[in-house]
Amino acid sequence: MRLEAIGFGSVTDLVSGVTLTGAALRAEAVRRAAILAGHGLGPGQAALITHGGTPGFFCDLFAVWQCGAIAACANPGLTRDELATVAGFLSPKLLLATDGFAHGQGLSLPILDLKREHGAAEAAAPAGLLGGGLDDTALLLFTSGTTGAPKGVAHSYRSILARLALNRAHIGLADLARTLCVLPTHFGHGLIGNCLTPLFAGGDLYLHGAGGLATAAALPQTIDDHAITFMSSVPSFWKIALKAGKPPKGGSLARVHIGSAPLGADLWRQVMGWSGTDRVVNMYGITETANWVAGASAAEGGPEDGLIGRLWGGQAAILTGEGRLLAEGEGEILLQTPSLMQGYWRRPDLTAPVLQAGWFHTGDIGRLDAAGTLRLVGRQKDEINRAGMKINPAEIDLFLERHPQVAEACCFAMADAVSGEILAAAIRTTDNAKLAPADLRAWCLERIRRELVPERWFLLPEIPKTDRGKISRATVRQHCEGLKR
Repeated sequence: MRLEAIGFGSVTDLVSGVTLTGAALRAEAVRRAAILAGHGLGPGQAALITHGGTPGFFCDLFAVWQCGAIAACANPGLTRDELATVAGFLSPKLLLATDGFAHGQGLSLPILDLKREHGAAEAAAPAGLLGGGLDDTALLLFTSGTTGAPKGVAHSYRSILARLALNRAHIGLADLARTLCVLPTHFGHGLIGNCLTPLFAGGDLYLHGAGGLATAAALPQTIDDHAITFMSSVPSFWKIALKAGKPPKGGSLARVHIGSAPLGADLWRQVMGWSGTDRVVNMYGITETANWVAGASAAEGGPEDGLIGRLWGGQAAILTGEGRLLAEGEGEILLQTPSLMQGYWRRPDLTAPVLQAGWFHTGDIGRLDAAGTLRLVGRQKDEINRAGMKINPAEIDLFLERHPQVAEACCFAMADAVSGEILAAAIRTTDNAKLAPADLRAWCLERIRRELVPERWFLLPEIPKTDRGKISRATVRQHCEGLKR
């Protein structure tokens, strides 16, 4: 991917204070690309990037792309064994690291810190794609499998550029002028949606990856100090941020995206009130579609539980339980989009079931109306079979979070000798409020059918999350089952 024609904005790390202008970022990426080319990196070969969330990360990423090669973005928090598993599966040409990297011991591949690398190789600057093309693999993002065979989502240069163009068209250049990213850069939401979209639109990017309460507490001042116009995050971040600090005062924030997990109407309204704009958008997208593929702005309708709006390029269909493909109705959401993945890297066993006849099977259950508007109902794989009745736990999560003393809820299946599966719920209360399971059950029975009320309750100080800030039902279930022993 040639960088000379791309008018990057600046990148600023708010934690370290380091800023790179667009011109400096481009020049440094080209310098690093020359070093990579000197090590033989080219199309079809992968560089494993083991750091993220800094201007230097983007220098490395763009250097790999300048060579027409594959950037494989790993979670910087991987343990040594996990990293060895990923490297063994990927067989990268080399590994890109930063100061203090200690996990490379025992890996039989070159480990480079390109910030510190200099030499004659810089004279051999690569000329664009080095013979590669738009349909070559550009990016690998790992969604699971650091203990077994990894699941790496493979995107081509074409799919990445298509998504960036569609994002830019739907968001607009004015909103992307000054973007804040509080997310990790090793998955699609943070990398493609929150960072590459504004950068490739010529906007300035501000990184605040400290995470958790520190980032949330600093949010209002950060927005005001840098006149932030756009940001995106996950629902769990906003649940912290709304409590951690007062709203910003400057009025610069023009647009907010929330995605990667179901957004309830109540939280949606709270973010609108805090941000001072009704252009708060519930986004729908997954790594396999290069992040956002649909969005619903409160300025155009909603808030409404499950409303995810119309597609940002491409088309959607519904697959019924009987195997019929419908233009409207309820069932599994199928997608066709220019930003669709090539498949799961070296995993045809995982690719074949989800890429069929040009459609991507999302595993999400939704409703599609005649106007093309999507509403998300739940995850097919998360469905709980309670004595033959199917329950979508995401719906119960949102319902429980309406309780005034429930800050966060995660429902999941637990094995049961009679019903097959029963519904369980992990609950984090607001401000450590004392809340008895009997009270929660009584509150539920006043509002929903008995068969939708959880039978097991786990009151937790924190609900376990992934490094992306998302709730994994499997992890929560495992944690709660351990509490029973």
